[in-house]
Formats: sequence, structure tokens, C-alpha cells
Amino acid sequence: MSFPTAHDLIARLEAGETTARQAAEASLATIERQNPQLNALLAVTAEQALADADAADARRQAGKPLSRLDGVPIAVKDNMCTRGVPTTCASRILENFRPPYDATAVRKLREAGAVLLGKANLDEFAMGSSNEFSAFGPARNPWNPECVPGGSSGGSAVAVASGMVPWSLGSDTGGSIRQPASFCGVVGMKPTYGRVSRYGLVAFASSLDQIGPFAQTVEDAALLLETIAGHDPLDSTSSTVDVPKYSETVRNGSLKGLKIGRPVEFFDVQGVDPEVTAALNAALDKAASEGAEIIDVHMPIATEYAVSAYYIIAAAEASSNLARYDGAHYGFRAPDTADIVEMFSKSRAQGFGAEVKRRIMLGTFVLSAETFDAYYVRAQKARTLIQRDYREALEKVDVIAAPTAPTAAFPLGSKLEDPVQMYLADIFTLSLNLAGYCGLSLPVGRTSAGLPIGLQLFGGAFEETRLLQAAWQVEQVVK
Repeated sequence: MSFPTAHDLIARLEAGETTARQAAEASLATIERQNPQLNALLAVTAEQALADADAADARRQAGKPLSRLDGVPIAVKDNMCTRGVPTTCASRILENFRPPYDATAVRKLREAGAVLLGKANLDEFAMGSSNEFSAFGPARNPWNPECVPGGSSGGSAVAVASGMVPWSLGSDTGGSIRQPASFCGVVGMKPTYGRVSRYGLVAFASSLDQIGPFAQTVEDAALLLETIAGHDPLDSTSSTVDVPKYSETVRNGSLKGLKIGRPVEFFDVQGVDPEVTAALNAALDKAASEGAEIIDVHMPIATEYAVSAYYIIAAAEASSNLARYDGAHYGFRAPDTADIVEMFSKSRAQGFGAEVKRRIMLGTFVLSAETFDAYYVRAQKARTLIQRDYREALEKVDVIAAPTAPTAAFPLGSKLEDPVQMYLADIFTLSLNLAGYCGLSLPVGRTSAGLPIGLQLFGGAFEETRLLQAAWQVEQVVK
């Protein structure tokens, strides 16, 4: 599959070869054709999108475009608040919720003139690795609709991979951008924690969540990240570190002399598909042939303890964050309840899906007085050691390369009855969120069945410039 990139469309808009309205109409036509099968978008804002596109055309004709993004279509994951547009988190408990404000990332897109076409499907409250936990049905992989697109940002990945939009936004709590990017054959990036404001992102695990871009190319991802990044006084965890012009520097640098770390333990994990290993080794060999230096590094703690630590910390934070959904303030309220206690319990029982309930119960358990020290405190100590693994490895190399996922996209339903196997689908992505550093997945090949394979690159804290440059260089040699 090959579709025009965001930069292709921007060039055509700037040259007057097309209009924002024509671009929006083309995207809407693709959505109308593809979405009934792929279920990538839960809401399509066609009328407002065409009005916004007309406004972008008027600005361009007057010589006053707001930014390079002005008039370019985009979709955002349906856990980001959009003023007046349903924000469901793919959950029945928020099925009719229409926020009165935009998330900061969405506001920045609007201020840049981007045309919002719709809200993308996800695992309920971003809890899942396959998009099968959506209350409104799973998104499907465009390379094979009988396979999952990955999760939780599956709809955002599918929207880009199928040509519905040139780029989209997702959120990454434990790999929810990078893993679906790998499964769908697109670029997906998790910025450093604090690089992009979380204001208006419906919280799953507040110390792990981060908004980031999906795109067809590294260059597209760089421009989109540049647009949404930056300090936000509405988010106390957003960083005050200046945002570089990623789009202007992404092509700088060279593979010659670039030190790429190869974490030995990541490549020794049992259960990794040999086709995945072969594709990654081939990509690293191509980078080495252009002068990159491949250096073995060791990250034993990140490999052995990331899954356990993540599912304790994330569940604990989810238990706290999701306590607000009780039927009293907003969202779904169970009918015919005798008192407030019954209203709370029935609203949550009927509004939440099975996976969300599982994680709430796990999180409540690890936060209880009897188990707090044994689980939650130990998981936080493991997190500190995982951060040390990353820090020490990145002192020796410029970036780290690893598999994004142990396999390519798996068949729908194949892991639903085994939560542990589903959780292990994120074994290579979870540790980066615990460390808080930046990472990116880009396609480097396909399996014999034609399914995409992704290579993951890790960078240090606020080292997105170096990460994007390295990723762009690798992208050129694996095309």
C-alpha cells in the first residue's frame, strides 16, 4: 500500500495543485469506502471538516496560511478531548460524552489549521494490545482484515496505513503507538514524557501516558511532533525544555559513525518470530554497510522486570484515575437503582468492559494496605533500575535498536482468552515508558504472509532530534 504522505500533500497545497477541500473530500471518500470494514474511526466530522478546509483555502488564497499543516487532514485517538465531538475512549461509560474543551494537542492542531476528520478507535480507555477491547468493535489490520492492528492506538494506525488520513495522533502508555505502528507498517513515535502536554488526554496511567504521532514517514512524524510539543501551563508534568525544529533537522546527520546499541537480552527473548529477527538483523546490517557502528549493550533489568513492573504501576494508576467514572457526574448512569451505592456499582459494572475491570481490580489490590509494599513499592524500585539500564546503555551509544514486537500482527481472537500472552505482545515497548525516554517504530520489512515488521529505536530524554535523524537515515536504507 502506498499513499501520498503529509509532505506530498503540503507541497501540492503550496504549489496550488490541489485545495484543502479537495484533500478533505478525498480523505472522506476513502473513509466512506474503507471504514465500514476496518472500523478505524468511531466518529467522522465531515461537515465541520469541510468547513475548516474551506477556511484553510481562503487563508491560503489570501496568502495567510497558519502553518505548513494548514488544510491537511488528520485524525486523533478517541481518548483526546475534542470540543463538541464525542470522546468515548471506546467505552460504554462515556458513549455520549461531548467535552466542552479541546485537549492541548488538539488545540494546537486547530491553531495550525489542520483539518480534524474524526476520532480513531482504541482499546477501551487505552487498555489493550490489539484493539479488540473496544466497546464498539475492533479495528482491523488493512494488510489483512482478519488480523489485529495492534493496540491500544489501533484505529490511529489503521487510519494512516489505509490512506484515510496522511497522519494521526495516538497515545502511548506501554507501547500503544509503537506496537500498532509496527503491525500496520507505518511510523509511530512516543516522545519523552513531558514533551507533549497531557491536558485533555483522558488518563489511564498518568506517569506513563504520552501523546505522539503516526505518519507514513519519519519526516512527517517530525513535523507533526514539532506542532504538538511544548510546555503547557495546564499540565504540571509538561516540560519547559525548548522544542527544536525537528522538521528542519530530520535529514541532517549520517549513518557513518552513528553508534547503534543492540540490547543483547532483547534479541534473546524466547518466542520472537524468526522472521522478525531476520528483518531486524537485515536492517542493522544495511545501516552498518553505510557506516553505522552496531554495539552490543546490556539491559537485563529492562528485559526481565518491565512486564511485571508495568502491569502493577499502570493498573494502580488506572484504579485511581478511573474511580471518577461512577455515574454521578457524567457518562453512563445505570437506570432503576435503589440508592447511590447501587448506582455506583451498577454504573461501573455495566459501563466498563472486562479488560478495564480486570485492571481496576488488579490496581486496587496492589494499592491495598496489605499488598502495597510487596507489589507497588517493589515495582517502583524496579522502575528505577530500568531507568538506570536505559541511562547506562545510552551513555555508550547514540540510539538503541530493538524489535518493536515479538511477532507481526496476530489473528483476531487468538489471544483474547490468555491475558498473559496478550500482555507479552508489549514486552519490548513497556520498559521505555517506565524509563520516560523517547522511542520510535518504523517499518523494515514484511513476513512471508505479507504482514509488516517494525524496528524500534530508543533515544535519551529529550533527544528526539537525534532519534528522528537516526530513524530517517535508517528509513532511507531499508526502503
